[in-house]
Amino acid sequence: MTLLAVEALSGGYGETDILNGVDLALEAGEILTVAGPNGAGKSTLAKAVMGLLPRVRGRVLLDGRDILAEPVERRIALGIGYVPQVANVFPSLSVTENLQVVAGIRDGRARIAELMAVFPALAARRRARAGSLSGGERQQLAFARALMARPRLMILDEPTAALAPALVAESFARIRQLPALGVTVLMVEQRARQALAVSDRGCILDAGRVAMLGPAAALLADERAAALYLGGGMVQDGP
Repeated sequence: MTLLAVEALSGGYGETDILNGVDLALEAGEILTVAGPNGAGKSTLAKAVMGLLPRVRGRVLLDGRDILAEPVERRIALGIGYVPQVANVFPSLSVTENLQVVAGIRDGRARIAELMAVFPALAARRRARAGSLSGGERQQLAFARALMARPRLMILDEPTAALAPALVAESFARIRQLPALGVTVLMVEQRARQALAVSDRGCILDAGRVAMLGPAAALLADERAAALYLGGGMVQDGP
């Protein structure tokens, strides 16, 4: 079942288009990685789906319903979660307080307990200020904040960008587990090979257009994709 589809999606900032007619569909329960060179429009696409792009045209369909005109708050209520690359937690608040301030959550205390079980490292530091967390712990908190509202679709914008290299594989393993929590994942990631290794499908953007789209394993094995977009050579199995 198609959960999300974007059709002829174009737009950007000011008078400049960053996206130039993107067509993309995301099936329920899958992980789809959006990769491509710097400036290709990857993060702009994530913002467009979330309702954060100031100028956009085309269609964004959630369960077949066009939500292009809906504000961010409504998209969250409809089941879209978003983890930005930066400013994704409140550093001055404790771990628990970061989860408590998520608006509109029924049975918030029970939901926090559920997420502490999913992220035991957060449970151990529930009273610590978010600003004191390690990079990996802070990412877990950002994920937990997005999961508080029980989203069906989670948009991850460069989730490993701020992580130490030793934590990257652990992060991708955690992302791979999200569908088991009932979450479909749209991931924008510069570490394309590792992201595709934990994904079902991949989309490569170039100059705001879809350059390649298909099963992740096929993109990893494609010599043209490797040469132009994945840094050359073939990927090894695993993250």
